[in-house]
Amino acid sequence: MIIDTHVHIGRVLNFNMKKEHVLYSMERYGIDYSIVSDCRGTESDHHQRVLPFILQTPQIKCIQETIDFAKAYPDKIGAALWLRPMHETADDKVYRIIEENREYVKALKFHPFHSAVNFDADKMEPFMELAKHFDLPVVVHTGGADHASCKRVYNMAQRHPDINFVMVHMGLGTDNTEAEKLIGMLPNLYGDTTWVSMKNTIRFIENNGDDKILFGSDNPIDGKDTYLHNKYGDRSIYQDYFHVLPDLIPKDSYEKLMWKNAVKLFSLENICKE
Repeated sequence: MIIDTHVHIGRVLNFNMKKEHVLYSMERYGIDYSIVSDCRGTESDHHQRVLPFILQTPQIKCIQETIDFAKAYPDKIGAALWLRPMHETADDKVYRIIEENREYVKALKFHPFHSAVNFDADKMEPFMELAKHFDLPVVVHTGGADHASCKRVYNMAQRHPDINFVMVHMGLGTDNTEAEKLIGMLPNLYGDTTWVSMKNTIRFIENNGDDKILFGSDNPIDGKDTYLHNKYGDRSIYQDYFHVLPDLIPKDSYEKLMWKNAVKLFSLENICKE
């Protein structure tokens, strides 16, 4: 079994991630379940400049689109709700839609880089109360800017020990050592493998054990065959996770990485069974 905990839909900036590509890739590459967020929640561009109003999508619309996808494929898709802290907050509409669709909602999603908001800022606190209210894990992009630093996610996880946090990318574009160290310091802080080399994941497991890391990919960021190759046609790092890693770590460690840890963290026991 494979659970991909970091998958997207939506079209914004240079991203165009289609639902049909998610479903195709899951079938083609043996992914049993995906946790999906709508990237149209993006608030700032690649240079952290605020997007023009016409290019922005209200968070309630992103939430509804993601929940509708999960409703259509409840055995395959879970919703991670992309929230927009620069322009919006955790208002009554958000509470109401989660309350009405709690079975489909598996996490709250934040992208501090594309919101240009420090993840440990005070304005994030209403969202943390939302996570507590519904007992939802919080998945957070890390890397690329101080707003999205691993240390800021650590700060928030330390401040809220009753919420579980996933440090997505474990510091995108780094050697992942800072993230690895910080994750090892808190019981409620996890990492994922999105654009993390197999070598670094093995090192993480050797140093931190096999209970604190999850498989994630950013699928289908490079198209419907993201699991096979990148947008330039080069072999995807995820081929290592599928075909090489099983021979390099114990079977139980591999199963925890690829699905068992996700079942526990995202409460998927009724959906994903061995």
